[in-house]
Amino acid sequence: MEYSHSDAELAGQPIGYWAWAAHTAAVAHIRAGLARHGLNQPQWWVLNQLVGHPGGRGRTEVTDMLKDYLDTGADGIRAAADDLLGRGLAAADGDRLHITADGAALHATCAALQVEMRARIHDGISDEEYVRTLKVLQRMIHNVGGKMRHH
Repeated sequence: MEYSHSDAELAGQPIGYWAWAAHTAAVAHIRAGLARHGLNQPQWWVLNQLVGHPGGRGRTEVTDMLKDYLDTGADGIRAAADDLLGRGLAAADGDRLHITADGAALHATCAALQVEMRARIHDGISDEEYVRTLKVLQRMIHNVGGKMRHH
């Protein structure tokens, strides 16, 4: 790969731009992959929270866990859950959401896709480089009093 600037020039580049560019490219890649299977990213997140929970999960619990992801907000998560319910990929028992057999099958397909997409995003990047990058980004977030929350 050819980099955009020399190491000395990269050292002076703005983190805001490069973090945004990486975010935009990765999220677009992930969303395009999910869209091929009829899901948007918030719907995937909700399915992912329901799989493996035979007793279901509380709608409020799922919403509270996911509402801060990529500025989706509680309304976006509720809309994603409602869409999954409408499509028969999830079912509701009172306030509890359950994944259906169709939802579990789609989740399995998209979970395999997530592995493929992650591999493409991480191509040529060692685990050590990746961990170091995340630690640098987390330190920058900490330095400016930002918030970070991921499950």
